[in-house]
Formats: sequence, structure tokens, C-alpha cells
Amino acid sequence: MSQRFTVTKPAVQGDINNEVEIVGGDKPPSIQAAENDTAGGASSAKNGKKYCEEGAPFMNDAEKGVNNDGNLALYEDDFKHRPKISSLLNTLANYKTLPEHSQEPEGRDKQLKNVAPQMGTLMGVYLPCLQNILGVILFIRLTWIVGNAGALESFFIIVISCATTSLTAISMSAVATNGVVPAGGSYFMISRALGPEFGGAVGVLFYLGTTFASSMYILGAIEILLVYIAPVIAIFDDGVGSGTTSNSPDMLNNMRVYGTIILFVLSLLVFVGVKYVNKCALLFLFCVVISIFCIYIGVFIPNDLQFCCLDDNIAIHSDFRSIEECTLYFQGNASVPSTLGQSLCDADDLKVDECVSYLSKHSAKLTPAIPGLGNGLFSDNLKNLYRDGGEVLPREEGKGPNEIVSDITTSFTILLAIFFPSVTGIMAGSNRSGDLKDAQFSIPRGTLGAIFTTSLIYITCVLFFAGAVRGEILRDKFGESIDGGLVVANIAWPSQWVILIGSFLSTIGAGLQSLTGAPRLLQAIAKDNLIPFLAVFGKGSAIGEPTWALLLTAAISELGIIIAKLDSVAPIITMFFLMCYMFVNLACALQTLLRTPNWRPRFKYYHWSLSFIGMVMCVSLMFISSWYYALAAMALAGCIYKYIEYRGAEKEWGDGLRGLSLQAARYSLLRLEEGPPHTKNWRPQVLVLCKLDEELLPKHRRLLSFASQLKAGRGLTLVSSVIEGDYTTKYPESQAAAQELRKVMTEEKVKGFHQVLIARDVNDGISACIQMSGLGGLQHNTVIAGWPYGWRQSTDDRAFRVFLNVVRNVSSMHNALLVPKNITLFPSNDQKLEGGSIDVWWIVHDGGMLMLLPFLLRQHKVWKNCTMKIYTVAQMEDNSIQMKKDLKTFLYHLRIDAEIEVVELPGCDISAYTYERTLLMEQRTQLLRQMKLTRKESSFDAQAIVDLHHIPASETDGASPAKNTGRKVRFARQESSPFDEESEKEEVLNVSNLTDINEVTEDDVDLMDMEPEKQKADAADNDTDGLLDIKPSDRNVRRMHTAVRLNEIIVEKSHKAHLVILNLPGPPKLQRKEQNYMEYLEVLTEGLERVLMVRGGGREVITIYS
Repeated sequence: MSQRFTVTKPAVQGDINNEVEIVGGDKPPSIQAAENDTAGGASSAKNGKKYCEEGAPFMNDAEKGVNNDGNLALYEDDFKHRPKISSLLNTLANYKTLPEHSQEPEGRDKQLKNVAPQMGTLMGVYLPCLQNILGVILFIRLTWIVGNAGALESFFIIVISCATTSLTAISMSAVATNGVVPAGGSYFMISRALGPEFGGAVGVLFYLGTTFASSMYILGAIEILLVYIAPVIAIFDDGVGSGTTSNSPDMLNNMRVYGTIILFVLSLLVFVGVKYVNKCALLFLFCVVISIFCIYIGVFIPNDLQFCCLDDNIAIHSDFRSIEECTLYFQGNASVPSTLGQSLCDADDLKVDECVSYLSKHSAKLTPAIPGLGNGLFSDNLKNLYRDGGEVLPREEGKGPNEIVSDITTSFTILLAIFFPSVTGIMAGSNRSGDLKDAQFSIPRGTLGAIFTTSLIYITCVLFFAGAVRGEILRDKFGESIDGGLVVANIAWPSQWVILIGSFLSTIGAGLQSLTGAPRLLQAIAKDNLIPFLAVFGKGSAIGEPTWALLLTAAISELGIIIAKLDSVAPIITMFFLMCYMFVNLACALQTLLRTPNWRPRFKYYHWSLSFIGMVMCVSLMFISSWYYALAAMALAGCIYKYIEYRGAEKEWGDGLRGLSLQAARYSLLRLEEGPPHTKNWRPQVLVLCKLDEELLPKHRRLLSFASQLKAGRGLTLVSSVIEGDYTTKYPESQAAAQELRKVMTEEKVKGFHQVLIARDVNDGISACIQMSGLGGLQHNTVIAGWPYGWRQSTDDRAFRVFLNVVRNVSSMHNALLVPKNITLFPSNDQKLEGGSIDVWWIVHDGGMLMLLPFLLRQHKVWKNCTMKIYTVAQMEDNSIQMKKDLKTFLYHLRIDAEIEVVELPGCDISAYTYERTLLMEQRTQLLRQMKLTRKESSFDAQAIVDLHHIPASETDGASPAKNTGRKVRFARQESSPFDEESEKEEVLNVSNLTDINEVTEDDVDLMDMEPEKQKADAADNDTDGLLDIKPSDRNVRRMHTAVRLNEIIVEKSHKAHLVILNLPGPPKLQRKEQNYMEYLEVLTEGLERVLMVRGGGREVITIYS
């Protein structure tokens, strides 16, 4: 209910209730407003123990010399320490997504000239991921996997691998879109979600894995070059081809030399700039795509390639590829074994007769190696054919050197471990998040798109290989039965050189992408200063390129090239990637289960169960691939973790583990005492100040309902009540009150703790509750206090002074304060509001509380269907169009959906209505001050007149009401104050001559109809002459003008809103201005049904960062 002044005529002929309102109606002519004061807001000092840029990028950016005109004079004290909305949004508009701890180049123009390339989804994420995923496995191992596992199990191998990376990509998309992701990509996401210790350990391992991956890709490229493309360029060769024989000393030396050359060229290309890397990558990827299309075409075209097949299921070496050679008998003579037949007999030491008999049971013939689709091969290649090392068929040893046997033992798990590295390029885009225009938009779309594309390519290749190629050729890993050629290269149309060149460029491109991402990972780790000796690698060039990190990356990659054995480094690389994927899934699952208020990903298609399944699959694949490598990688991660913990990582990044520790026991509480929670972990830990009635029941249950609805965001809830009296005598009452409080909390679904304090003074008791509630890190940061209803009707200052003391105490504690007005009209937990809106009137930036509260309320079913509207006020010097644009950008980074409107509040003359309201306020204050005189003085004071003219009807005994001829100002009846000890009855005060007759026009209510002689007599007797001479101060008129103008606009815009949230102005420092402050608040909220006044605690509670 709104509160209004009403003027009451004296009782004449029984018309005692004739009331005339001064609210609304025709108003007197405009009164020239007093000259406005110009308040200069000093810039706020930087906090000594300041948070990093992601924690509070705006809170300490108060204006310098802000010119606050009369439009927002009510908040002029706040503007001295807190930024104006237009300035905040301007700061955001100029914000640039830099790597953390990096600094802006001096000068906007210079920044624009030297800014690093800003890439989109296609060039920045999709193509790098595509190029990293489509590696050497597709060209040199996939056919062999299909031949051994069969089409069915090969399909499941790909599905399991791609499912693991897809689940990881979903988790990564959720984490990446939960705020701005600077350079560092996956490391940044893991470290900010799981803390500096885990983040540093996994970040280093992932950096090493990415760096050694570049070595692996380069070694693969050199192997393709020397073995298949140009064997003649081998530098070390003994003349019999040892320089191109796998794992021979000469071959290893050749790989070291050519690998170093290619590493130098690629590093130089990365040093020049990421822009040129992408140009080269596009060329390389184009060749890969052409190669894949050539493979697709080749499977439909029959190939004339033949091989010698023994018994229709065993491939013979390529030395026997002619008709004369591929036979068991010499020139058709069944009694004379051929060279091939003799080699088979010699393998079993058979005599001549035994050999002829043995050969008669077998046959050999030339067979098409790649008949193409439609030849019935798919059913033959559907099932697996796993063999142990040295076997030509399951449980059948090979006979002689001419049969193609298995070089290693094969099984489903082994082949899965071999194939999985071919899908581990999904982090290529996130590693370059610092170079993306909009990482939140590009990372999920580009990564998932690349996974879908590559999964489709792998699955179709499995089906095509199984249907177009003989199983004997598929199981021939090195192509020994077809002159040592690549099987995939022989499938392709029109020439095998398409595949050879495409596979070579594919591996080169993948190595280039690894050399691009790894230095940025190291730079991000170094700038976080988690590992001191890496700090030098955080430096970069003028445009942010990680020069020093690139040098270290090239050096480590050179170590992998010196090893020169691709099979030796591949399993460790797989471990590093799987550990990173595991922690990405863990981060997403943990954040989702904790449901922190900052967890608001723009990517909505995620669930904690998917992240958990992805995490389990990653751990399983690690131990399936190599349990000893898995343990070694975990041990290395543990050492790095303990080192960072030993060095004391004083980083508070709002990670999920810190959020989890808020709900833990003694150990976690001790850890939380080391510092306040990070902005991303901030949630309202609520202390509800609940007044008890005479029956020890909560006087306003809806306060608890509101707290329950707000705590859908979880966190701590404390409910405190104060009983006035002596502890020794009131203890039983406190226990009874505690039981009733617990019962009501259960009914209102408030999950938290309660406490009842006994104090001799209510103010001291409430102050103690505010100071001492909570335990360790579980302390409140938000206080909910009721509005002092009926303070106007009470002559006792206590009616509102208790409330003002709460405001001051909460501000001193740097806590947030929520004051719901008209709390009885707030919805209960059983109600569900349909439609409507929650309107936020953002006047002063107060740490983001006004943005966070609607988001938290809408998590509850009561407010779920409400929309959010944000209004902010533009003054004369503000650009409202730019403010609206900046506000949209701000909300986009906050991941909050809301309607936006900038309300212009131009300067105008102060109206007569505003002047009258200010005059009445000051006259009432003066009158109440006079009523506080001593008993002896009060007999000559206006209080005597009040008592004479306020005679209850029961005492008049039918007397003529004409005796009560004084003019009265009536204050509308209000609900009793939650801070008052007992309800005050409506009181009508005699305040004759409250306004100057010269300020009132004929159309207004006649407030001065008493006889002049009577007025003078009363004034002389009661010393009320001062009320006639009161002139409102300029400051009070301006503040009242602010309250009236804002109220008019708020009522006009938000009269249909379910809830109006607005800033609570700061309390006055002087006691004599307290009543004026309360009056301003009444005028500001007049005519509004549900109001929530909010005052922040002086720190950021919402952030744009991940």
C-alpha cells in the first residue's frame, strides 16, 4: 500500500471524516527550484587486495568529477564511491578480451593498429579441429584396423572414440560459453573450474602433449616422404635401401635431419603470425579434402591391382605377383614344386613326397586386391579376425617368409587404443581462444561441427573399405603384398599420388596447428605465475604473439624428433590428451551439480550425467591403452599439483572445488577463512532478520518465503530473531521461539539455520546478529530486513531508527541489504506467477546485485515464468542510444536474457507538488522535534494542542465536534513496524499553519481557514511560530524532486510488474536527516505493489568471465 499525506478539515456538524487529498489533482504553478549543487565524485581508490580483472573489472572504476544534477540527487552520495551506469557501460564497450594479466597497449589508435588477428568460427575453430583430427591414422592405419576388427567392431571402435570426444566437446562447450575465455583455451577453462593446482598440473601436461604431438606429426610426415614419396632423397643409405627401411639406424638419422628442417620452417611460419598459419592450413586442408573425395570415388571403381592369394585367405609377398610366380607347381607340373611351393614346404621341413602331398591340399592364384563395391566383400569383412604376433590366421603360425603375418597381437582394446589418437584434435580451436572474435559463439559450433564431420568421414571410410577391399589386403599393414604401397593410396582415383601428397600435407598441417596452440598454452600458464620459473615465457611480442613460449616449444619438439620413433611417443601423447578431456568433463559436471549462480552457459545442450559418462570413458581408455603410461602420467600430474600447492598458489578463481568446499566440514571451513570467495562463487548467503510477535511467531512469514525463493541458487540461510530482556529470565522464551522458528522455516521450505538472541536492547541484539552470525567461511553476505511500517504514525523515533541502524550496520559489514516493501503482498511458495515481469531499475552500479537477484528468483517455480526487464536512467549528458547498445553487450557477456530500456530523465523545473511535499516533510520533522521537549516545556508546546484536538470518540461523550476546530494533517494508516514493540494507532496531529498562504492558489485546498486572532494566540501560547517561517533547503528539495520524478516514471513503466527492484539510497550520516531519508523512500516507492530495495555490499557479485 502506498502512503499519502491527507489534509483533514476540522469537524463541523458531524462531518468529521471529510478528507481532501493533496496527492494528484491540479497543482500550483511551478516554483523556481533552488540552484542545484554540483557534487564532484572522487574516483575510488584501488583496493589493496584487489581481485584479478575477471573478478571485478568495473567495481573500482568510479567517475572522476561526476556532475550529478538534481535528477539523481538522491543518489549523489553513492556516485562518489560507485560508478554511474553510463560510465560503467562505456567501460564495458571499450573492454577488450585480452589474456589475463596482460595490459592494454597505450592509446586506442595504437591498439587498433597492433591488435592480433580476430578469427571467426570457420578459420579459428572448425578448420583447425578438422585438420588435427584428420591425421595419419586415417591414411596408414584405418584399413588395417578394419581388416582385423571387421566392419562391425571397427564401427564400434569409431563410435566409442567419437562418443568420448563428443561428450568432452559438449562439456567443453558449456564451460567455454560460461563467460569470456581469454588465451589459454582448455587450460583456462580447467584451471578456473577446478582451481590453480589442478589447472596448473593438467595445463602443463596438456602443453607437453600438444608439443610432442607436433613432433609426432612431423615424424609421420617424414616417414611418408622417405618411404612412399621420395626414397631417393635419403641422406643416410648403405645402398640396399636401409635409409628408407622403418626403424633402421639410417632411417632414424634421416628422420632426425629432415624433421629438424621441417620443424624450423614451421616454427618460422608460426612466428610470422597466426594469420599466415591459417592461410597455409587452408591449403593443406584443401588437399586432405580432395584426397578423401578421391578415396570415395575409388571405392566405386574396380581396380586392376592384383595380389597372390594362398587358399583364398592368405596374402603372399609381392615377389610373387605374376601368373608364373603365383603358383605352387613349376610350369603346371604337379610333381615339381615352384619357388613359392618349395618355400612353403621348407618352412615345415617336408620331404619331396610330403611336399607334393601338402601342396595338393592348397592353391594359389592372382586375385583382385580392390574389386570395388558390389562384389560381396562386405559380408566377408563383417566379422573380426584377431591374431597374435606371427600368426597368419587365428591360431595358425605363418609358414615361411613369403606369407604376410601379423606383426603384433591384435584385439578390440588394442585397436581401440591405436585408433583413439586420430580423434584427439578437438582442442585445437579452444587453444586459440585468444585469437577468436567471439569464443563463446565459435568454440561449441566449430568443435562439434568438426567432430560430426570427421566422425562421418571415419564411419563411411570403414564401410567403404570393408565393402571394396579384400580382407587379406586390409590386414596387410605395410602393403607388402602390393609392392609396399599404401592401401589407401591404391584405392584412390585417379592416382595414388593424390593420397600420398594429401597425407603428407595433412600431417604437416596438423604439426603446424600444434605448434600454433602449444605456445599460447604455455604463455597463459606463465602469466598466471603458478610456476615461478616459467614466468619468462609469459612475455610476447607487441601484438601478443608468444615469442619466448614458441622458442621453448620448438626446443621440446626437437627432443621428440631426436627420439625419431613415432611409436614411442604416441601412447604418452594419448595419455596427456585423455587426462585433459577427463578434467574438462569433471569441471562441467562439478559446476552443474554445484549450480553456482555464475554457472550460466550460453550452450544449453549439456547435462552433468553426460559429463560424468565422458569422464569415466576417458579414464577407462587411459588404462585400456596402457596402464603403466596412465599411471606415469597421473604421477607426473600429482607432482606438479603438489609443487603448485607447496609454492602456495594464492589464486582465487572461483573454481568449482572452492565452491564445493563451502559445503564441506572443518577442513574446508579452515581453507575458506584464507580469503573471501571469488566473484564467480558468490551467492547470497542470507541472514533474515525476523521479528517475533507476542506469541513468539514470525510476524511476517513472507520474509521467509522470499528467502526460500531466493535460495533456489542454494547457499547459506540464517534466520535470526531478537527478544528484548534479560537472558536469565527470558531463556525459556528463547527456546520456545527457536522451536516455532524452526517449524515455520520447515513449512516455508527454508533450508538453513536459526538463532534467537536475547538482548537488553533491540539495536544491540540486531547488531550482534549481523556481526556474529555464521561460522568460518560460512558467513552471511546478504541481509534481508523488513520495512518499518507505521513509522509515520509513531511519535517514537524507534519506529524507524532500528531500521536505519540495520542499514548502517549492514553497510559497515560490507554486506548486501534487501528490503522488501509490502511484504504481505509477496507470493507464497505455493503460488506460481503466470507471465508478468521482474523490473529492475538500475540507477547505481552496486556490484551487479540488481542483475543477479532476478536470475536467482527465476530459478524458483514461483518466478520461473516471469520475464526480466532492465531500466536504466539516462541524464542530459548521456547518450541514451549508446547506453542501450552497451547494456545489450554487457548482458550478452553476462549470459542474461532481458528486455532493455533506457529512460531519459531530462532536467526540468521543480514542481509545486515537490516543493509542498518537502515543506510538509520539514514541518513535520520540526514539529516532532519540538514534541520531544521535557514534560514541563511540553505544556507550552504544540503537543498540548495535539492532545486537545485528538480526543478519542469514547471521551467526547457526544460533545459537539465543533470544539475541535484545528486544522489537521492525517497520515494514512500503515501496518505495524516489524521493529516496533507494539502497534501504533493512527494519530492525527494538529499542525496549524503548515504552509504559507502565498504559496497556495485558489484551486488548492484551503489550509488556512482559522481565524487570524486564534492563530496568533495559539502560536504565542505554544511557540509554533517557527513552523510558519520554515523554508525547505535546496538539497532537500532536489532529493525530493529525484524521488518524485523517479516514482512517476517507475509507476508509469512498471505498474504491471510482479516485482520492482531498485537501488536503496545510502542512509544519512546526520541523525537530524533520518526522518527526511525515510520520507524520500516512501515517496520513491509510492504506488508500487511489490518493491525490493537493494543495496550492494561494495564488491562485484557477477562477472562476464568463465
